[in-house]
Amino acid sequence: MPTILFLAGVITFLTVTFLSLIGVARIRRFERQVYLWLAILSSFAFCLFSLNVFTSDRTFTATLYQLLPTLQFSFLVDRTAAFFMGIVSVVSVSAIIYSLRYGDHHGTDKTKNLSVALMALFILAMLLGVASANTFSLLFFWEVMSLTSFFLVMQDRDKKETQKSGLFYFTMTQMSTVFLLFGFLLLYGVTGSFNIQPISGGISEGLKAVIFLALFVGFGIKAGIMPFHKWLPYAHSASPSNISALMSGVMIKVAIYGLIRFTLFTLHPELWWGILILIFGSVSALLGVIYALKEHDLKKLLAYHSIENIGIILLGIGLYVIFSHYGLSQLALLALIGGLFHTLNHALFKSLLFLTAGSVIQVTGTRNIEEMGGLLKRMPATGFLFLIGAVSISALPPFNGFVSELMIFQSFFQSFQVGEPFVEFLLFTALAMFALTSAMAAACFVKAFGMVFLALPRSKEAAGVKEVPLPMLIGPGILAALCVFLGIFSYQILSFAGYHLGTPDLLPIGGLMLLFLGLTIALVAMTSSRKTRVSETWGCGLISQNSQMEYTASGFSEPILTIFRPIYRTSKPVKLQFWDRNKVLFKSGEGGVRTFKIFEEKIYMPLVHFIQRLSEKTANTQDVDLDTHILYAFVTIIVLLVLAWWVL
Repeated sequence: MPTILFLAGVITFLTVTFLSLIGVARIRRFERQVYLWLAILSSFAFCLFSLNVFTSDRTFTATLYQLLPTLQFSFLVDRTAAFFMGIVSVVSVSAIIYSLRYGDHHGTDKTKNLSVALMALFILAMLLGVASANTFSLLFFWEVMSLTSFFLVMQDRDKKETQKSGLFYFTMTQMSTVFLLFGFLLLYGVTGSFNIQPISGGISEGLKAVIFLALFVGFGIKAGIMPFHKWLPYAHSASPSNISALMSGVMIKVAIYGLIRFTLFTLHPELWWGILILIFGSVSALLGVIYALKEHDLKKLLAYHSIENIGIILLGIGLYVIFSHYGLSQLALLALIGGLFHTLNHALFKSLLFLTAGSVIQVTGTRNIEEMGGLLKRMPATGFLFLIGAVSISALPPFNGFVSELMIFQSFFQSFQVGEPFVEFLLFTALAMFALTSAMAAACFVKAFGMVFLALPRSKEAAGVKEVPLPMLIGPGILAALCVFLGIFSYQILSFAGYHLGTPDLLPIGGLMLLFLGLTIALVAMTSSRKTRVSETWGCGLISQNSQMEYTASGFSEPILTIFRPIYRTSKPVKLQFWDRNKVLFKSGEGGVRTFKIFEEKIYMPLVHFIQRLSEKTANTQDVDLDTHILYAFVTIIVLLVLAWWVL
């Protein structure tokens, strides 16, 4: 049965890709809808396949094609791989259902057909990358995943913003591949095999550290770990929203899978690896939410929260390594399961938020939340789904985000068992940063939901919107239902999976909350007056109520920008105009809050300028005679032969 489901999923995705590409210029809406439904069925087949492998606790193996005795497309799916394949499959089903009506009025048929082909290949590459049994297969599908996502990001390639986003993304994703290739070649030099398997011995600590750092940077770039994160806000904001949901919801989780697979199961981690992962996780989580709070671009705000949640996942991984080193196996398991559960939860609520944000952006024509407002009355279903995602990512009970973050908090609270003062100090610092991160995440989504859906519309476009078509509600609705289900039934699900970790049972709490809500509604219905009274809200003596009197996103963020001014490098430019020379009679003015892009301007751009200068100098060395070129080629061949002999 697993073999049939696996092959059916692969063949169907390849068929959708092939048919969409060969008919890219002539396929119309009906055929495109058929291909999308085939992709939905393929994703559902992979859902069933993942569930079967995970629940049966058996390992699935298969070989599709062999190039050479050591180079083959072979697959090995254990419970860990099945878990991540399940995440990709579930989110893919929802995103493709959403795509049935998303973008109906944007782009030509050719563009839409190409998008279907690339999306199907993108999803398949993620699934097969996770299922890969060797580094050759993993790196191949990693590149397919990177290139297809790049072309999907570049759909609106005529826009300057998209061109900049594509350049950032392509550069960073190729850097990721370079580091992974380097790490995989070193692994091959040690083991003599491309198979992903535990290293039994015969490797020096220094070489193992180099391999770990190479893989950490390679997977960290794709995961969006700070300071390798800069591509993520650009690419996610420029992409179509269904692709943003896939990239933020599951693509960066493929990188997390790679980090877990090689760090925990292949290389046998050292204590300092766990400390390093913990530090990067804490910084990514805190700075991610801090930078999210300053954003008024809805998709960039969500993208920075992806960085924050990747940091939270890294906290669970780092704690697992640290606790395992000190022999605290139960505590280590709690941290790791918390991190993995948060991986699943983030995939669900972040994809939900990107899809509902895409609905809002499509009907309003803007990503700027300052130009939205009042959408809840006009898009109640979308607003309700966005609210579920916002509450989930804010880690409020009884939703799924609360459970996974609570598990990580529980492991932090018991870290006094370590008994090492320096490590305990680091853990206490990381706990404080994690607590601040959680509080600020809730504040950020108060801003996001309030500015987008509440109060009065702040633009003509926002005032004239209507609810989106049904498929654009069903896709996010599936994810919203899972957010609620995984929260309320988290204790039962973890127990069924064989993990009894002392987490609270939220089913009685959820039942009581539902009962209290029902009683409140009934009480209000019985005691409220049946008469309808229309009157204006008290406006402090002002006669007219309008959108200019509302609390703005800039006003909401201003105190936080001031508090964290050393990080933001905040400036508040003000331009004033007066009627007279003495500047007494005020005419008009405008003000704003600007932040310094520290990573871009202090890390990335200086590096780009250095590479540019180096390239110019290298180009000058090419302006030589034929003999010198032959010498260059000879030296290059010698160097490559020496490297090949050393590695192989």
